[in-house]
Amino acid sequence: MQENYLAKWLNNELTEEEIIQFKKTEEYASYQKIITASSKLKAPEFDQEKALQAINKKRNTNKQTKVIKLNPFKKYISIAAAVILLFGLGYFYTTTLEQTVSTDYAQNNELILPDNSEVILNAESKIAYNKNKWDQKRDVSLEGEAFFKVAKGEKFTVTTNQGVISVLGTQFNVETRANFFEVTCYEGLVNVNYNGKDYKVPGGTSFMVVNGNVAPLSHVKTLVPSWTLNESTFKSIPLEFVFNELQRQFNLTVTTKNVNTKQLYTGSFNNKDLDLALKSISIPSKISYTLEENKVLFYAEK
Repeated sequence: MQENYLAKWLNNELTEEEIIQFKKTEEYASYQKIITASSKLKAPEFDQEKALQAINKKRNTNKQTKVIKLNPFKKYISIAAAVILLFGLGYFYTTTLEQTVSTDYAQNNELILPDNSEVILNAESKIAYNKNKWDQKRDVSLEGEAFFKVAKGEKFTVTTNQGVISVLGTQFNVETRANFFEVTCYEGLVNVNYNGKDYKVPGGTSFMVVNGNVAPLSHVKTLVPSWTLNESTFKSIPLEFVFNELQRQFNLTVTTKNVNTKQLYTGSFNNKDLDLALKSISIPSKISYTLEENKVLFYAEK
């Protein structure tokens, strides 16, 4: 079929000869069906009068809408209230904002508090305090282990999930881990509140709780915690806590096989030399170990 047959046919411009030729084509039958079907379609009835009434009704409704003017004085009161609220929220936010310092595995960190007290964080530990309220309350919260050199002044408090330590000015170490809590005083006097009971810990002694059992005060001979000198030291401590510390210091995964993790260990290991540390633990404990990448297996022969 020629391209212009359809247009001419719709406009009744085809000659008789062209109409005969057009009706012989396959397209003619399809076009004929379309025209037949469309001729039966009816447009929806449109009521012009009814539509005009609806428009006028809507226009009159809009005209009756009342506009209420705000009292200018009330507007200023609202603005002032909003400003006061913003200042109040800002003050609350800044005065309750905590400073947080944390360490990961195989990492230590040092910080100076607002009163020039010094803190050294051991691996996998976190400390938090309110800098803006420090003059009113010298209070820090601790997770993990930290050594404090507290400047003299008002009461200094360290809050942990196992106990609260209070001092005026001294040097002490606090370690709070799962089922393990130890406070060692190196200078002055420390008060430890554990399970609602106060314990006085004088300089050169250590207060320790293992698996909920409070141990008698033990004496220490060092002037600072050994871990600040890259040594982890233990005295009659179950092996499970020694393994946990090894993991923290070297970012390792430690597993055991046929090892009595309740066995007590006395000794120390170097926090920078892994091979030496593994030998320092295994030899006195009469166990063996295998090291594969960052995984250590301690095992004992049956």
